[in-house]
Amino acid sequence: MTKKPIVKMYSDFKSPYAFLAFKPGIELTQKYNVDIKWRPFQLRLKGKGQRSIYSEWKIKYSYMDARRHANRLYDGQMLRGPLKIFDTTPSLIGSLFAEKHNKLEEYCTTLFESFFKREFAADETEEVSKLIENIGLSKQAYLEFLVDDGLIEFESCLDEAAEDHIFGVPIFVFNGEQFWGADRLWLLEETLAEAGLAKSKRS
Repeated sequence: MTKKPIVKMYSDFKSPYAFLAFKPGIELTQKYNVDIKWRPFQLRLKGKGQRSIYSEWKIKYSYMDARRHANRLYDGQMLRGPLKIFDTTPSLIGSLFAEKHNKLEEYCTTLFESFFKREFAADETEEVSKLIENIGLSKQAYLEFLVDDGLIEFESCLDEAAEDHIFGVPIFVFNGEQFWGADRLWLLEETLAEAGLAKSKRS
């Protein structure tokens, strides 16, 4: 069986734009003959007091802009900026665990929505464990995966990100070409269509 072309999706749960891009990114497989390759990526952000005033203004604008998009795409989904810089490693490794059990979309959708309501601590293993259980997976198996194979796989994802020159999220990669941001999905779709990958429409 011929393998479908791959579109990589680099993402981190603390990015509001990664949240906005997740659903339409996953849905690319419904419109194009491609497979999505989920790639968790840890954003390294400066905390308040470590950034210039221009960066503070940029961040404030980014959340305002993301809220506007969320209101259009998700029927008024609440989107509140996090109150600290999160190390999302437990959540990102959790996404790899969920993916292995065909629960990636449910896991990510639930996590993104609750995180941006400030109802989920993406850096706390216990919070991630509860989410894993709530979607019908084994908490114990996740905890074992977190400190063993999951950590190895996550580090491999970061190595792959370095090879792909990933500098932020969301970034989609197709045929070595990057598409940065939820607002560049239209350009990715145009590229996929030009590559002859659009699925035929049936009446």
